[in-house]
Amino acid sequence: MFVSDLRKEFYDIIKGKRVLILAHFDIDSICASKILQSLFKADHILYTVVPVQTHTDLVNAVQQHCEQIKHILLINCGGCLDLVDLLQPEEDLIFFLADNHRPLEVTNIYNDGQIRIISKLGDDEEVPAFDDVFREDESDEDSEESDGEGGKRRRFDEETLEKKRDRRLWEQQRQKILFDYTQFSSYGSSTAALMFDLAWKLSKDSNELLWWAIVGETDGLMREITERGKYLLGSATFQNHVSRLNHKTQDEHALDCIKISFDKDLQMAMYRHWSLVESMRHSVYTATSLRLWTLKGEKKLHELLAELGLPLTQCKQEYCGMDINLKAEVQTLLEGKAEKYGLSQLLFASFSLSYGFRCRFSASDYVYATSALLEPNDRDKTAAEAFLDVTDSLSMSKMGVLEKGIETGKQQLGAIYRQVQTFLDMNQVISAGPFLYATVIEGTPDARFFAAPHCLSFLARFTLRAHVQVARSKKSRSLPLIITTPDVRSAEPGLCLVCGIPPISEESHRNFFGKAFEQAAMKTGAKADMEFFDSNIIRLGAEDRSKFFDAMISLLS
Repeated sequence: MFVSDLRKEFYDIIKGKRVLILAHFDIDSICASKILQSLFKADHILYTVVPVQTHTDLVNAVQQHCEQIKHILLINCGGCLDLVDLLQPEEDLIFFLADNHRPLEVTNIYNDGQIRIISKLGDDEEVPAFDDVFREDESDEDSEESDGEGGKRRRFDEETLEKKRDRRLWEQQRQKILFDYTQFSSYGSSTAALMFDLAWKLSKDSNELLWWAIVGETDGLMREITERGKYLLGSATFQNHVSRLNHKTQDEHALDCIKISFDKDLQMAMYRHWSLVESMRHSVYTATSLRLWTLKGEKKLHELLAELGLPLTQCKQEYCGMDINLKAEVQTLLEGKAEKYGLSQLLFASFSLSYGFRCRFSASDYVYATSALLEPNDRDKTAAEAFLDVTDSLSMSKMGVLEKGIETGKQQLGAIYRQVQTFLDMNQVISAGPFLYATVIEGTPDARFFAAPHCLSFLARFTLRAHVQVARSKKSRSLPLIITTPDVRSAEPGLCLVCGIPPISEESHRNFFGKAFEQAAMKTGAKADMEFFDSNIIRLGAEDRSKFFDAMISLLS
């Protein structure tokens, strides 16, 4: 069932209770949980936060805590699973679902109260009607009558046959409706934004909470799970909050003052904390638009910088060390020449944060840094420790962790760029007919970076856009991409991660690979682990990869 009043039907119910928060491994989830923790501390609500990455993690966490806790909040996880069937919970256990994954499981939507959905459905999201997917089972008693010896014999009269035929047709229609409903996976609005809205309604909002919500929203844009139009609508709402909360800080002491501003920003990775040349080379938009992995592209970049009047020596050093007059004009100069060099979308509406006398951080800087901290290339660090690092990096008092994340983010972007260049130089992006595919070869030095869902997805998006830029066939714009990499982080040998992304010609970010992977695995009997909450990413036995791809070609042809 859906919760209509977040304050009365969610927050007031958990006040005074102990709450278990199960947060998915993504930046939006962590930002949402940070906002909630701030609210809970203010109201002295006891809580436990457990990060969950797979379905098994979810089941284990609930089993471990269900005896002490009767209210569980699931952030960006569990919404697409039949929770009652999966967890077999006691009747007094209440689940609150704040999940941006779509489509939501119909059994959760029509649950009579044990599962309460606090996420909001978009105007374009349609849910099957209750009568189309649920039906009371017909009793067999009507189709049976007693025989002369006290036993029973089945009557196959016309009425009974008609009921059976009607039931069969209804089942067929139900399967079609559910297939159409679950065929594509997508994402709803940011959960961090939803939690900030709750904080605002409780009059407990602040600049810090607003910033976490902005980072959560920006994460969706950068992962390409939020459409640009929806992002702009969300930004307009945040802009109102920025105006409301930031006029008060004008006269406050600058040392510990948080100031958020809204303005146009460059679509370039962490350029305030890097050099302009390196940032442009490692940003998906500028690298693919100028083809910076080629000599011709490198020459074009130098030509652009010369035309802007920016000396190469200045552009190759750290941005913070550039001449102050040049630095002040960089954005205006690039905007003036963007159209000429095919960079018409170089600027986008964004938010930036100033904290005391430190360097400014944009919301995208935070996303790059926290994403790198979440999936570190460190064999000794556990997933839970990485989750805590991201949580720390969002606190203004621990900016050192964020700065470490920015350095890690640079390493991650460097690994992605090198791998994309290898794919293109070696012609390793291959057309399989209905889709493109690429494989990270086992033993690749940077393979450990890609054996993580978010980094692999980023590599897939960069690879697809770069391939489309150099491909001779225009058909490549309308082809999706499947990318695989050895799962070197797994304790079990012989596994690979598989990620599928939609074609760049698609305006909506709906993804059909979740359902397609499931059908291909069933068809081939492949050793496929579909434990991730993002259904377009699976773990597969490397020996089954060939027959799995054959099944995918057959399915999508």
